[in-house]
Amino acid sequence: MPVSAERVVGPELLGIAEKVHRGERLSREDGVRLYETPNLTGVGYLANVVRERKHGAKTYFVRNQHVNYTNICNKFCKFCSFYAKKGGPSPYEMSLDEVRQRLSWHKDVPITEVHMVGGINPRLPYSYYTDLVRAVKEVRPGVHVKAFTAVEIVEIARVGKVSFERALADLIEAGLDSLPGGGIEVLSDRVHKELFGKKLNGEEWKAVARAAAKLGLKQYATMLYGHIETVEERVDHLIQLRELQDETGHFLTFTPLSFHPEGTELEDIKPLTGDVDLRNIAVSRLMLDNFDHVKSFWIMNTAAITQAALWYGADDCDGLVHEYEITYKDGEWGNKRQALTYENMVHMIREVGREPIERDSLYREIVRDDPVPSPRRLVPLAQA
Repeated sequence: MPVSAERVVGPELLGIAEKVHRGERLSREDGVRLYETPNLTGVGYLANVVRERKHGAKTYFVRNQHVNYTNICNKFCKFCSFYAKKGGPSPYEMSLDEVRQRLSWHKDVPITEVHMVGGINPRLPYSYYTDLVRAVKEVRPGVHVKAFTAVEIVEIARVGKVSFERALADLIEAGLDSLPGGGIEVLSDRVHKELFGKKLNGEEWKAVARAAAKLGLKQYATMLYGHIETVEERVDHLIQLRELQDETGHFLTFTPLSFHPEGTELEDIKPLTGDVDLRNIAVSRLMLDNFDHVKSFWIMNTAAITQAALWYGADDCDGLVHEYEITYKDGEWGNKRQALTYENMVHMIREVGREPIERDSLYREIVRDDPVPSPRRLVPLAQA
């Protein structure tokens, strides 16, 4: 290891640095140390070593649209500001025609991914979910449909009175292409009991993931951090995901998600700092040696933190995104159109010395003769 690197990581991280340079797997104790050391620069340096080993300067993004088809939910998670409740957002459930209309709003943008999640609404019939996927494919032929967290899959199976393996198979037949990573937040029995006890537990979440893998369905993984979880619980979450990936190999990307307390039952928790956001990205990159990609979700981290994150382990910025409603309170962002134009995204990445690469949902690079920039500048980069 270069002497200059030793000066950056310092004596506390030197043993971890030697493992990183040898390509060895880090232990639980290593993960805790990476979280607890005051030397964020050293942690970021090591994460960048891994990031550049895997991807060089390449930084990926996708042209995507989010559709949140209902905010009616019977799980009442304490960390959630999205679901309909007294004094909060008004309840809604989209008809298939309303979903088609949402998709048509951005027909001028060459979107390659539609990301759909929603609340657990017991009134929706089994056929709604398969018809929902078919409706997307009708409006956007050839688009990749990334939809339904594991908790939604369990609900769909319950409503249809089938196993979740059968539910997944039916959704795949309708056109489902991959699963997003939410639904478990943190793989901790304590956190599950305290914050989202009505949802599936960690072992149930893993069972859905294993079933998806057996059916050839790719999946994304996440961790919601910054609420009541401990450092040790974060590390345990990462190790459990790493072990599951060893078993299935079907996870595409890991995304650390920054908790926003506004409008939740945890409003007294202080908003997170850039240090916390960058550290979670960096530690994730170092611990998840069998995940190809680590994403910084700019809507939750801000564009500025995402730019820094590209030197702290992240190689993906998510996408252009249209209509994201999960994090923010009703009306807080006006019409909820949160988007970076193609030019914004490319500029954001190039400004910090990285190489922008448009991708599809499976990380195949997309090269266009004419990138067809989005005509509307919905959110100036400086305000994103």
